Amino acid sequence: MQKVRTFTILPSLPESLKELKTIAYNLYWSWDPEVVELFRRIDHTLWRSCGHNPVALLGAVSQARLEDLAENEGFLCQLHWAVERLQNYFQRPTWFDKVYAKNTDSLIAYFSAEFGIHESLPIYAGGLGLLAGDHLKTASDLGVPLIGVGLLYQKGYFRQYLNTDGWQQEQYLENDFYKMPVELVRKHSGRPLIIRVRYPQRSVAAQIWKVLVGRTRLFLLDTNTPLNSPADRTITASLYGGDRENRIRQEIMLGIGGFKALMAMNIEPAVCHMNEGHAAFLTLERIHSLRTRTNISFDEAVEATRPSNVFTLHTSVKAGNDEFQVELMDKYFASYFPNLGINWNQFLGLGRVNHDDETETFKMPVLALRLSANCNGVSELHGQVSRQIWTPIWPDLPQEEVPIRSITNGIHSKTWLSSEMNALYQRYLGSNWADEVVDKSLWQNIEQIPDEELWRTHQRCKERLIAFCRARLKMQLQRRGSYHTELGWAEEVLNPEALTIGFARRFATYKRGYLLLKDPQRLIKLLTQKDRPVQLIFSGKAHPNDTEGKEIIRQIVHFASQSNLRRRLVFIEDYDVDVARSMAQGVDVWLNTPRRPMEASGTSGMKAALNGVINMSTLDGWWCEAYTPEAGWVIGAGEAYKDVGYQDLVESQTLYNLLENEVIPLFFTRSASGLPRAWISRMKGSVKWIAPRFNTNRMLAEYMRRFYNSAAARWKSLSDSNMAHAKDLATWKTNVKQAWSELTVRTVSVEVDDGKQIVTLSTQQPSLEVGAKLRITAAAKLGKLSPDDIDVEVYHGPVDSWGNITNGSPIKMDYQKSTGEDNEHIFTVTLPCRFSGQHGFALRLLPRRADLSDSCEPGLIHWEAPPKIPSKTSQP
Repeated sequence: MQKVRTFTILPSLPESLKELKTIAYNLYWSWDPEVVELFRRIDHTLWRSCGHNPVALLGAVSQARLEDLAENEGFLCQLHWAVERLQNYFQRPTWFDKVYAKNTDSLIAYFSAEFGIHESLPIYAGGLGLLAGDHLKTASDLGVPLIGVGLLYQKGYFRQYLNTDGWQQEQYLENDFYKMPVELVRKHSGRPLIIRVRYPQRSVAAQIWKVLVGRTRLFLLDTNTPLNSPADRTITASLYGGDRENRIRQEIMLGIGGFKALMAMNIEPAVCHMNEGHAAFLTLERIHSLRTRTNISFDEAVEATRPSNVFTLHTSVKAGNDEFQVELMDKYFASYFPNLGINWNQFLGLGRVNHDDETETFKMPVLALRLSANCNGVSELHGQVSRQIWTPIWPDLPQEEVPIRSITNGIHSKTWLSSEMNALYQRYLGSNWADEVVDKSLWQNIEQIPDEELWRTHQRCKERLIAFCRARLKMQLQRRGSYHTELGWAEEVLNPEALTIGFARRFATYKRGYLLLKDPQRLIKLLTQKDRPVQLIFSGKAHPNDTEGKEIIRQIVHFASQSNLRRRLVFIEDYDVDVARSMAQGVDVWLNTPRRPMEASGTSGMKAALNGVINMSTLDGWWCEAYTPEAGWVIGAGEAYKDVGYQDLVESQTLYNLLENEVIPLFFTRSASGLPRAWISRMKGSVKWIAPRFNTNRMLAEYMRRFYNSAAARWKSLSDSNMAHAKDLATWKTNVKQAWSELTVRTVSVEVDDGKQIVTLSTQQPSLEVGAKLRITAAAKLGKLSPDDIDVEVYHGPVDSWGNITNGSPIKMDYQKSTGEDNEHIFTVTLPCRFSGQHGFALRLLPRRADLSDSCEPGLIHWEAPPKIPSKTSQP
């Protein structure tokens, strides 16, 4: 095999155009349409063929064209304006500067397996990655000191194309990193910075690439280096590709390698945020790194790091949660776990719901949940579902107290808004509307936009979408070798005056892309009305191993091939950011049909709503919080069905009814001037309600307030003075755990104060009136613990027919005194009776310490034991 010496050729930019490179290598341009116009002006056709990649564009444009631009005063003026715009962006005061000025030294590291920032950096698969990209952009806008950590995939996610039968095929194209807006991280010597990660019988090298996203830096690891074997070079080959062993190899590189990379660059984050469980191994490496540097125990390292780890769950679907067989864990971690200072069973227990079940797999979400004090779902409903799923990790806690909270996702508004709508908002909301996007009063100004102007703007976006679809369809047909007559058909599909419904997302079965096809004849009737034309645009990918998802796509394509539907129903191949952006900006209705409660959040409908598109969805994910009659339509009423086939039937009929009786009539009811004024009113209502609430400015501010700020403070407190605080906390927890079995609630007495007299309760189920008060007194033996170590609580609420407290809430009892014998202490509380019905209470003891992030954090809870009921066999 020949020896190859490599070198990189860079575009030769005339001196007056040098700053084009600076702009191209900072993805800030991706959410500034006026800067994008600068690159489009260089060569509109080449810009499109380069996939809107400015680095590739500058490498492909002719030297003659560059020389012409170097002399073009108009272009140079636009270039200088763009440079000034970028500089002003960096220099202006930010939200973080104003609100958290004292915390500028607390860095947050955001780990994700994918980042969907722009189509020119294709290292994303879907919503998870797009959210991660929006998270980084918003951190830049708000000035939050956050960096991203991920993997740079040589082939990214697959490119989709359909064969003549409509069956999805996957194609993996090589990414040329030297033609992408990424740069190698180098040492002072100029050589690439390399980190090494231990794998079985070897170490794997990874180089680090840096991406600039406005103020935010994103670091991506890449194992495709000659330092590795051919097999190890493919670890970062493709996103979500390969078998389970390849998945664990990737997640080791993301979590362990990602944290090593930060340390190699002298970056130690105060907070580590895991966007889904793929990066959960970073919790182990953070512990390992701390132990290596400070010589503390595993428990002490856990106490130091757990309070500053953040974990966001993103799925309610089992297939979306990575888990590994014990044999695979043994292969990859047999030499790693001893460095943590724990034994093999303790190590496996970190990733098991049941520590002691030797048959249970090692689950990445469980590892993240056990080693993170800050955990959340991505909508209110998803938080509830997540608490239900993961309750077994906290078996003694009521479900509503499981420490998984909710922070609903949002979108980066500037990224997803069309340039036409942006100009409209600037005119009526102000030039800085995006900086004040969370201000609800700002969005009231939507009502000031004349109906004619809003409708004209929306129609321009729709016309652009239709032109986009026709061009893409023509490309699809050319690739399949279609006849010239078919190519002519592609130029005539879709009607700008028709009601246009969009459905674009991952084709997982629970998202039910087939729901509109449940009654084909009824759908055909809807689509073929001449006086009220309706059309559908579908797009989306199925996972390469999801044959059911692929079959749904095939059914849609076959249905669309009918001669009377070919101009009314299209499927756009290779769903990506470009397709998503075009559809969300141009359709009239955004359709979403997940089977409740499988959708964690969903953000595509938020993107559409910002552009004046009206949502129609089942009550799942974010739509549970967003739905109001003024903002869109709801399919069904959020019912739960055991028979999913029957659910599909019922909800498909509901969908047809909505379209026939409400949506279509509203769209085609026109005023004398030809405007659908009632429809436009609902467009305004949708924007006014959704835009200020479902954006990443609100989302990231919520992460700062609820997680990042306190997590950074706890990291600083626990790591100061050579980890003295963490060591003390670990020792206290150990002592509490050892003494926990000695706790006893000895006696409980209850008095009733009805406002007239105080009497002692003597019956098991007394009848009380609203307004009465229960005075509860408990005597508890605390063993080796003191009253300062314990909270005694009354957990109270309505009681169901099985005698269980539902939707309960705790109230802390007040310490009164010691009885003077056997470390017994008296606690009291007054419980008001505010509502009628069957109610109950139970006593419980929890650990107490001021620096616990949550009283449930130690995993200890002692409930007053129920009375023992003698069994029949024990009767004399």
